[in-house]
Amino acid sequence: MRLSILTAVSSALLCAGAVRGQIDPKNFDSAVKPQTDFYRFANGGWFKTNTVPADKTSWGPFDELEERNRANLHAILERAAAARNPGSAEKLVGDFYASGMDEAAIEAAGITPVRAALERMAALKSPADVQAELVRLHRRGIRPGFFFSSEPDPKNSAMVIAGLGQGGLGLPDRDYYFRDDDKSQQLREHYVAHIARLFVLAGDAADAARAAATAVMQLETALAQGSKTNVDLRDPVANYHRMAEAELQKLTPHFDWRAYFTALDLSQPGDLDVGQPEFFAAFDRQLEATPVTAWRDYLRWNLLHGSAPYLSRAFVEENFAFYGRTLTGQEKMRDRWKRVLQRVDGSVGEALGQLYVAAHFPPEAKARMLELVGHLQGALRERLQKLEWMDEPTRAKALEKLNALTVKIGYPDTWRDYSPLVIDRGAYVLNVQRAEEFEVRRDLAKVGHPVDKSEWGFSPPTVNAYYNPPLNEIVFPAGILQSPFFSPTAGDAANYGSIGSIIGHEITHGFDDSGRQFDAVGNLVDWWSPASAARFKERAAGIVTQFNGYPVLDDLHVNGELTQGENLADLGGLKIAFAALQRVLREKPVPEKVDGFTVAQRFFLSYATAWRTVFRPETQRMLVQTDPHAPTEWRVNGPLSNLEEFAHAFDVPEGAPMRRAAAERVEIW
Repeated sequence: MRLSILTAVSSALLCAGAVRGQIDPKNFDSAVKPQTDFYRFANGGWFKTNTVPADKTSWGPFDELEERNRANLHAILERAAAARNPGSAEKLVGDFYASGMDEAAIEAAGITPVRAALERMAALKSPADVQAELVRLHRRGIRPGFFFSSEPDPKNSAMVIAGLGQGGLGLPDRDYYFRDDDKSQQLREHYVAHIARLFVLAGDAADAARAAATAVMQLETALAQGSKTNVDLRDPVANYHRMAEAELQKLTPHFDWRAYFTALDLSQPGDLDVGQPEFFAAFDRQLEATPVTAWRDYLRWNLLHGSAPYLSRAFVEENFAFYGRTLTGQEKMRDRWKRVLQRVDGSVGEALGQLYVAAHFPPEAKARMLELVGHLQGALRERLQKLEWMDEPTRAKALEKLNALTVKIGYPDTWRDYSPLVIDRGAYVLNVQRAEEFEVRRDLAKVGHPVDKSEWGFSPPTVNAYYNPPLNEIVFPAGILQSPFFSPTAGDAANYGSIGSIIGHEITHGFDDSGRQFDAVGNLVDWWSPASAARFKERAAGIVTQFNGYPVLDDLHVNGELTQGENLADLGGLKIAFAALQRVLREKPVPEKVDGFTVAQRFFLSYATAWRTVFRPETQRMLVQTDPHAPTEWRVNGPLSNLEEFAHAFDVPEGAPMRRAAAERVEIW
């Protein structure tokens, strides 16, 4: 998800057009029938007048609102950089921002801020040296080899456990290393060339750089070979393996875990959740089989890859050339201030969030959101009580889980303490490194302690939302609670069709194919009766089959397994948001038509307009192979074609494209 902040101008426009909102007939396509292709009917006119800007990979309402949000954050950062207030959140973000905007100093420094580390890596002689350097990078938040962090213990969600997971790849997904179509082979060639060019920028001769890049690719391919697919990673049970340190050491005899944990100031990690033991066995085999020379090139590459966006322009442009232009089709790099803003928000987001909330998040927005959530919970509660396929013991547990749901709106009650973090107006990349080290220490310090349920996973300005299974919570930062998705002054149809369906989506994640495996307190435990579980799986399988049939590009279809959870959440979110709207309307006069559309029709139009997006083909190709969300066209037409409420609202006859055959129609919640 995503959204944005209102500028003064857009706020005035919203108040003047609160009833109409974003449902504007000029964006429709009257040549397309809503019964045939609702996505095109609702958005065809908009598609004719909108293209992807040169510095973006997609363009739609989310992107538009993110731009407005960035403008507001930009003003905050400019003021903070000028103020220099000692000891304040304003000084922290202002100094960070100023260091990132000091292009003259960054250009003059060149490779200097990371040269000593690169020279140290180039001198590595033994496997012990390799492991010592690997942990140094992990301390900086750069993760070659594998991923290590804290997490709520899936089987004891009240406590924090250390978690290990597969990682260490520079391409978006393990399958990128093995697909044999022409485009994938060409992309791998571009990737190796990119690695070589970064080595040249760091001082290597061209031939040595090419050889080093080839060695990196070979090592990453070996790690990818031992990795699970993105579909396999969706199963929480199959990716939980609690082990004592001694068991982990036996699994990976060539890696010194005691030295690793000690170097991370985690001398007593306790039991660990080793998500993918097969990967760590493969990683260990490479420690023995791969020459130290290849490992040092791999570590140098990881440092350069992690640092390139914060070094001189040559590094920034080369990083963009592959990860922007080649991988996603983005034509132009974003303005520097936007890139620095993103880094500041990613590093010290709650400090920036304090300033943001004070300026842009009115109390009435939070109050209205809590009201909306209450209606959505009430609607799902009513539906759970009537589901014919769910037996009584499972129903009781489902209601218990819904009633235990925690709702976080806007921003944390207690702001994060950044006082141990040193940020100055010196080298930008060193500020990034110190911020990453601070976050790694903060994260690992939680291991072995009770879970802090007040903690947030997103910063307040974030244009996104999430459901967190181990905490059984939905979280909506202030950044997403803006027009056109939400406004305290907008009509019910607009709000429930947009933010209401988003709320419903996140709540439904607690009951999708993955989230349903966690109970009311967030423990990974089977609380379903065998009969109810079988009926759920039968219905969910229908969603997989449905979305497997949707084309995206000439040679690609939606992956129904990968997108299963999000598709289930879209379907459930729409269902309960529409039911919640009906609950609200029981107490009100029947709303008049607007532009000839009933309130039910406007609900579905609001939903469809929220997802209108144009993508670059390269971005679409990457997303369909890696993103658990279906393309926006099918996020609209897919769930709507299952809903009798939609069919009734738009008089969709049996046999029409927007009404699936009764035997194929999926209904769960």
